[in-house]
Amino acid sequence: MKNINCKGKLIDLKSPKVMGILNITPDSFFDGGKYSNQKEILLQVEKMLSQGATFIDIGAYSSRPGAKHISEKEELNRIIPVIQLLIKEFSEIFISVDTFRSEIAKQSIFEGASLINDISAGEMDSNMFQTIAKLQVPYIIMHMAGTPQNMQTSPTYKNIVTEVVFYFSKKIKELRNLGVNDIITDVGFGFGKTIEHNYTLLNNLELFKNLNTPILSGVSRKSMLYKPLEISPKEALNATTIANTIALQKGSNILRVHDVKEAMQSIKILDLLNK
Repeated sequence: MKNINCKGKLIDLKSPKVMGILNITPDSFFDGGKYSNQKEILLQVEKMLSQGATFIDIGAYSSRPGAKHISEKEELNRIIPVIQLLIKEFSEIFISVDTFRSEIAKQSIFEGASLINDISAGEMDSNMFQTIAKLQVPYIIMHMAGTPQNMQTSPTYKNIVTEVVFYFSKKIKELRNLGVNDIITDVGFGFGKTIEHNYTLLNNLELFKNLNTPILSGVSRKSMLYKPLEISPKEALNATTIANTIALQKGSNILRVHDVKEAMQSIKILDLLNK
C-alpha cells in the first residue's frame, strides 16, 4: 500500500517524498538549539516547504545516543506551541510529531498534526497503539534496540535483517488487528546498531518491501556516515546524499532529512533514470 491518508488527503508515496526535520531540542546531534524562537522556526519551515518537503517532522525529545531524558510535561510544553504556530502560518502543512508518548501524540493530533513518528514502535508507552487506532492517523514505527539512553551499549544481533523484519511483522499484525490502516516502517539507522549493522540494513532495504508498508529512511548526517569518513555531522551532506540515493534505489518512499533541497535533487535524478 503506497497511499497514506493525512487529514483526509491521500498522499501518493509511489513517488518518493521528503520529510524535513525540525528539532526544537537544545541537544540534538546536528542542529540542537538552532531553532529556539518563532522567527527561526518559521524561516526554517518555510525554507523546507519551498524546497519541496511534503512533511515536517517536529521533535521535542532528543533521541540521540545518550540523550537526556525529559518529562512528558516538558515535551508537551515544547511541542504544542510550535504545532499551533505552524498550523496558523501554513494551513495546508502536514506535521509529523516525533514522540513515543501517547498523550503527546493525542494532544498533537488535536492541535492539527497529521502523523505520529514513534522511535519505539509502542515499546515505551503501552497505550500508544490503542491511541493511534482511535486517532486513525498514519503511524511510523521504527526499530530501536533499548532506549536512547542505552541503545548504543554493545548492540548485538544474530541476523539483523531477519530480526528487524520479524519485529516489524509482529508490530504490523498487532496494529492491523486494532484497525490501524496507514503504517510506515523505519529500520532505525543508528538506533541500537553498529556501523556494520546500519550498512547491512541499507544494503538489504529492498527486503522490507515484503512487509507491504511504505518505507521511511533516516540517514541524514548520522554517525554511520561521518564516523567512517572521519568528518563531522556538518561535513556529512555529500555522504547523506549518497546514502539517500541508495535508500531510494532500494525502495524507500520517504526520506527524513535535514537538507530538503539535496534530497529532492536525488529523487529527481533517479526519476529521470526510471522514465
